[in-house]
Amino acid sequence: VFQRMTKSECYFINGTEKVRYVQRAIYNREQFIMFNSDVGHFVGFTPYGEKLAKRWNSNAVFMEDRRTAVDWFCRCWYKNFTPFLTERR
Repeated sequence: VFQRMTKSECYFINGTEKVRYVQRAIYNREQFIMFNSDVGHFVGFTPYGEKLAKRWNSNAVFMEDRRTAVDWFCRCWYKNFTPFLTERR
């Protein structure tokens, strides 16, 4: 059985003051590529991941989308889910 998984994660420090977006791609329990908004580009961990990172990092439109994911992905979800997570008793 082969499995490919992509995970997008948001790390919030002090609400939305400091936010980090991380996207990981995993194949058969091995992470092969990762984007971290603090670093600002993709990093490959396998030969295929390095090749893919080089291609994605050279695509300006795609990279702008990833770099702004803190705003359109993380902060948007934070605003939507905060009432359910912090104000619930």
